[in-house]
Amino acid sequence: MTTSPSAPALEFTGERFTPECVREIWYEHWARYAFALDFARDKRVLDAACGEGFGSALLARSARSVIGLDVSAQAVAHAQARYGGAANLRYVQGDCTQLDLPAASVDLIVSIETLEHVAAQEAMVAGFARVLGEDGIFIVSSPDKRTYSDVTGFRNEFHVRELYRDELLALLKSHFPEVRLYGQKLLFQSAIWALDDGESPTCKIAAKTAEAAADGSTLVKSGLQYDPLYFIAVCSRRPLGELPRLALFGDRAESVYTHYNHEVRKNIAAGGRIAELEAQVEMLRAEVERLQTAAKS
Repeated sequence: MTTSPSAPALEFTGERFTPECVREIWYEHWARYAFALDFARDKRVLDAACGEGFGSALLARSARSVIGLDVSAQAVAHAQARYGGAANLRYVQGDCTQLDLPAASVDLIVSIETLEHVAAQEAMVAGFARVLGEDGIFIVSSPDKRTYSDVTGFRNEFHVRELYRDELLALLKSHFPEVRLYGQKLLFQSAIWALDDGESPTCKIAAKTAEAAADGSTLVKSGLQYDPLYFIAVCSRRPLGELPRLALFGDRAESVYTHYNHEVRKNIAAGGRIAELEAQVEMLRAEVERLQTAAKS
């Protein structure tokens, strides 16, 4: 990904992702574009509601061409300044619900966390179907209203209309007969993965994994490129038959994640209190200096 060092970071509004964000939101957004990367190979791609522009730049690594489209003139100008050096990538201002593109002009549309931000969802999906070629693919992400809002009681002020699973499927299937639905969630897992080279002919589970450098400067790599802490060997005197390439283990209560959130909140609160105390110390120091000066005079 080519970036311009002179382009300043786009301000984080609380909703639009920027690569400077950390923790959960970083994992979530990069994972979606990493998932879409293989679909983009040699394709004409539209990244609809591209925001900061990092995803379009990632897709341009393998695509024939990429258009990063966003309604925000500020976001488009920033993206062009930061990532616009690639010959197969351009950023344009436009409304996803009123696409100004010819019919069948793109092969892949990627729309990450866009649906919930617009009221004209039917018009948007219909427009995507129109500009896609007959064999085109549409990749869209959207929060599950049940788990994102209902269960947690959280209300995102930036969301116009969130969808339940059946609502999302009904919307998509009205224009796309074939829909394969995936779930996404950041999980704490204990991972066990095969270390032998290549895919085994007896592989039972094919897993797609990806990783990237924290600043996005390193090309997304396939595979789990971590040094194992433990080895687990499966041994036999006879052929073992089919074995999984990847096994994940987690607790349903997600206790590690609960503890992590507790510690983050505690540290944030402590940081705020420390800042208050530091300010008080500075005030007292200034007062002491004032009194010392007054005493000398």
